[in-house]
Amino acid sequence: MFFSKKSSAKIEREAPTMPSAPPSLELDAVTVSAENAHGQTRNIIDHVSVSLTAPKTAIIGLNGMGKSTFLGLFNGITRPSQGIIKVCGVDISECPQITRRSIGMLFANPDAQLIMPTVLEDLELSLRRHSSLTRAQRLEQAHKLLAQQCLDDKADQSIFSLSSGEKQLVALTGILAVEPRILLLDEPTTLLDLRNRTRLINLLNSLDQMLIISTHDLDLAETCDEAVIIHNGELIYHGKAHEAVQQYRLYCEQGFPNENPSV
Repeated sequence: MFFSKKSSAKIEREAPTMPSAPPSLELDAVTVSAENAHGQTRNIIDHVSVSLTAPKTAIIGLNGMGKSTFLGLFNGITRPSQGIIKVCGVDISECPQITRRSIGMLFANPDAQLIMPTVLEDLELSLRRHSSLTRAQRLEQAHKLLAQQCLDDKADQSIFSLSSGEKQLVALTGILAVEPRILLLDEPTTLLDLRNRTRLINLLNSLDQMLIISTHDLDLAETCDEAVIIHNGELIYHGKAHEAVQQYRLYCEQGFPNENPSV
């Protein structure tokens, strides 16, 4: 286990008790619609139903086919036009707090979520969700977490002076500091060189959280337990990761089953 699982009593007094069942994500007939510049409506996600329970699931597909939109459904970034979304068996429309309490998300560009001037300040900000901790306790915990990542020498360094790999690692450390049960990752290796990619993958492999990874990195996808293929907003394949990657390569060569041949 990468981070020690310490009990954090009264993180948020008003929050409901989180379900004790194993982490899971479900979509039931979910559609996401949007209008284009001409006022025409199209489905970015088209009537998708799926249950995700594997420890690591990859989401693969071509650019612009709905992967990031699909990923965003589970933490409220994407609002469905219709359908039901469940996190750990709970309908998020009835209990929106569950996404905030159970799910963390790492964006493709860490600059989108690193907002404080220094590394230490940014991590301390993440720890403010632990309302039972004093500022001194948060800073102490932040130093410990940075040391675990061999980033303790970066504590007082400007966020903007870090490499892409270091930024990604700081962002991920901040997310994991509040101990989400489920981690969503949007193209986590896109900005990384080979060394930092390897470092990130090793870190991900050490985690206890359920991982949902949207990626073009098929080698990364094959390290997952399962994978889904999204094309034209439809879920066209869900199965074992290595089989899904093989099928995706075949689709790329021979065409996708829901593709308009005239396009």
